[in-house]
Amino acid sequence: MTIAQPDPGSAPGAAARAVPRTPSGLFPAGPPTRPTYREPHRVTGAGVAAGGGAAAGWLLLFGLLGTDVASYAWWTVVAGLLAWATALVLVRYGDRGVATGVAIVTAGGWSIAAAVVAVRWATGGDWPLW
Repeated sequence: MTIAQPDPGSAPGAAARAVPRTPSGLFPAGPPTRPTYREPHRVTGAGVAAGGGAAAGWLLLFGLLGTDVASYAWWTVVAGLLAWATALVLVRYGDRGVATGVAIVTAGGWSIAAAVVAVRWATGGDWPLW
């Protein structure tokens, strides 16, 4: 930063010349000394919502294929594994926000299926998956 000060050898009223100031170090004056890295595929709220919605629809479609608790649970497990495989591909090559939404909703879908199996097991007294 420079401050314009009058030249001591000039006449009064003459144009001022710029005198450089020494920076205090509080604010960086030059380019950063370390490189700045940016995320190539940022996680956005819209991407997470889109991935969550897609995964919810995916799990719903597969869950509707089940005719009883056992088939519902197994279809949900298969759909979740396929969804997580897709999420892994999206993490590496695509949108990480969508992959996050897919993973979160898939984990929630598996939790719901586990709760349904546990309730059936607790009320019926027989393990419903085999």
